[in-house]
Amino acid sequence: MENAYRSTKAPKVTVLYWWGPVFLWMGIIFFLSSRHSVTVSPEYVWNFLFFKSLHVVEYAVLFTLTARALWRQNAKGDKAVVLRHAFIVTILYAMTDELHQQFVPSRQGQPRDVIIDGIGAGLIWYCLLTLLPKAPPKLRNWAKNSGIPF
Repeated sequence: MENAYRSTKAPKVTVLYWWGPVFLWMGIIFFLSSRHSVTVSPEYVWNFLFFKSLHVVEYAVLFTLTARALWRQNAKGDKAVVLRHAFIVTILYAMTDELHQQFVPSRQGQPRDVIIDGIGAGLIWYCLLTLLPKAPPKLRNWAKNSGIPF
């Protein structure tokens, strides 16, 4: 009886372990998108560069977490398919985030932000495919142990 109970609980814990960070990060992005707009500088250019850089980082992290979860879920699958699906999920979430911002006072959803978010995901995609395999062994082992596909 105890083994049957463990086998039904283990997959739920595993799903939470791999997908929990994805949904937590999505929640953080949603929370940040729900806040009134703020400025870091009186100059438009600095605000633009700062906040668009945040978009790149936010969605690079989301892509990495999603790729990690999809890779773990389908470890015997094709890496290119997993990364493509992670990119699609990331872009779809970026689109819903911009739609959400249409309803937040002092914010506005912009199609260009989805493109910027896609740049963040695309940069990490490139890094996973081309740079990480050439990285020092310690970094490659860390990525492998973290479940990051490369």
